[in-house]
Amino acid sequence: MKKYARIIGTGSYLPSKLLTNADLEKMVDTTDEWIFTRTGVKNRHIMAADESTTTMAEIASRKAIEASGIDKNKIQMIIVATCTPQTLFPNTACSIQHLLGITTECPAFDISAGCSGFIHALSIADQYIRSGMVDCALVVGVDSLTKFVDWTDRSTCILFSDGAGAVVLQADNKPGIYSTHLHADGSYGDLLHLSGTLYDNKEPRHIKMQGNKLFKVAVNKLDAIVEETLKANNIDKSQIDWLIPHQANLRIILATAKKLNLPMEKVILTIEDQGNTSAASVPLALDIGVRDGRVKKGNLILLEVFGVGLSWGSALIKY
Repeated sequence: MKKYARIIGTGSYLPSKLLTNADLEKMVDTTDEWIFTRTGVKNRHIMAADESTTTMAEIASRKAIEASGIDKNKIQMIIVATCTPQTLFPNTACSIQHLLGITTECPAFDISAGCSGFIHALSIADQYIRSGMVDCALVVGVDSLTKFVDWTDRSTCILFSDGAGAVVLQADNKPGIYSTHLHADGSYGDLLHLSGTLYDNKEPRHIKMQGNKLFKVAVNKLDAIVEETLKANNIDKSQIDWLIPHQANLRIILATAKKLNLPMEKVILTIEDQGNTSAASVPLALDIGVRDGRVKKGNLILLEVFGVGLSWGSALIKY
């Protein structure tokens, strides 16, 4: 019997500390109107001193496991998407395996694809379940990018936020994840990168972005991957119930919704109150949509992301 991966539980976590546009007005030469008009962001969540990528991932994972209703030791694989691990090793997945008390010695590993990381991790877990290698997987997207923000650079400090999102996948004989699609083009790498290198502490490590160029590439690539996803599944865009996009810039989201002829009432938006949480962005938005009742069983959902690398991806799922 053919196997599919189905999402059976979602969870998320956001730090309680907020950085508002009003706060940023006191830090850099900017205004609430300037920020909101260009990005759609009003608030960002900032980790407290006693929080980390690992602690955020643990909380989101616990919520997803609780929502799934399964015994945590039924999980046979843990994949964490992050580009901001608390430690280089042990990896975040092994750390949360231990914190969750999962004792089955299941494989646990991290992947790094920036904002696109969650879809990459979801795709890997999907393939393992389809192949019959595992029946249940925990997939987490988590980042703490505010640690790398230059608070004097108004083009980037207005965007980023900390957070975590998680899903539990289980094998099913009916489609849950229909397909995933992944792409990258390293020739665009300089459009969004972290300055400095891992082994040289002379240069501060700060997020650097060429916003206008990045915007144009993102819109074009996301347009293409929407078409690719619809064609691969032989469906019309009118069949999509929800678009859950990466929450990086409201104008990019509006462009994708227009491509699908979707009213904004059919788009899960979190960017205003959360900013760009990188790999956590899509699972956070999915969890919010599930928990507030907008996303219902049987809904057809398009997930799409764009991030460093440059990399981009999509997933078509039935919840």
